[in-house]
Amino acid sequence: MESGSARARAWVDEAVRKVVADANRSSDTHLHVFPLPPEWGIDLYLKDESVHPTGSLKHRLARSLFLYALANGWIGEHTTIVEASSGSTAVSEAYFARLVGLDFVTVVPRTTSPEKIALIERYGGKCHFVDVPAEMYSEAERLAAETGGHYLDQFTYAERATDWRGNNNIAESIFEQLAMERHPVPDWIVVGAGTGGTSATIGRYVRYRRHDTRLAVVDPENSAFFPGWVTGASDYATGMPSRIEGIGRPRMEPSFVPSVIDLMVPVPDAASIAAMRHLNAVTGLSAGGSTGTNMWGVWHLVARMLREGRRGSVVTLICDGGERYRHSYYDDAWVAERGMDPAPYTAAIERFLAGGEWRPPG
Repeated sequence: MESGSARARAWVDEAVRKVVADANRSSDTHLHVFPLPPEWGIDLYLKDESVHPTGSLKHRLARSLFLYALANGWIGEHTTIVEASSGSTAVSEAYFARLVGLDFVTVVPRTTSPEKIALIERYGGKCHFVDVPAEMYSEAERLAAETGGHYLDQFTYAERATDWRGNNNIAESIFEQLAMERHPVPDWIVVGAGTGGTSATIGRYVRYRRHDTRLAVVDPENSAFFPGWVTGASDYATGMPSRIEGIGRPRMEPSFVPSVIDLMVPVPDAASIAAMRHLNAVTGLSAGGSTGTNMWGVWHLVARMLREGRRGSVVTLICDGGERYRHSYYDDAWVAERGMDPAPYTAAIERFLAGGEWRPPG
């Protein structure tokens, strides 16, 4: 019995080493400066999470989920890893499963972009499709039970798997990178919510470090997070999938912590696409729809700072790269087929940056 236990512990030790070594090989993600009119006195920074080995912010989450499960003794040498995901988390988890030599199966909506499906499979993962996104959770639980595997359950464990006090989490990284800037403590940090783990980490960190920074969370159409935050209903559900992959959920997720959020901004899906494309046109940075949602929230807050006569800084995230969405958000026909018109939102952004007048459509 002792020898088997020792072998199991040795396997876990080596798996943890491999996952931590992956982090050590990766330098921190870049903090880009977006060009704003200098007379505004406002600095905008974009933390580029697309440069992680698996190309998205979810690389951090997947690493944390694996370390959390390994440290808790939930994963062993022959454990099949199971997840429910809209795509990017599964890409990163497939990478880490391959890194430690485990099988990986993810339940994904059938509408997930083909580019993400190809990435999951490239890392050796298998995709199990559902037609109704809300069925992902129960199907993942069933597959884990059927295979004797472990369901990572990002939506439950995201907020507890990450060390929000520091340990080079995304919040600590942002503040360290801003240390030499003229406004080192940002007025606002703007993020979206998929699991809620990133907003929980940042919101807790700024309170723990006693920063004056406020946290704004942007939310796409059909998501339960904004109405749940407004009403205080922890069981709020829309039952409808988000069209902006990676953020927005049909129900309030366990990892979403409303109490650390200072402001939520609902964002039309067409505005997300317009802002994503505008970012690419101005900076050459190619990003996905969730980054566009972030950027629309940024313009809302920069306009607010201008009205209040405030100078300072704002930080948001580039969540993933635009190459994953060549056949969706960057495809005019795809966008039009779904009844979205980004043009009025693009005009609003361009008018704002040209003269400081913020008049969003509607």
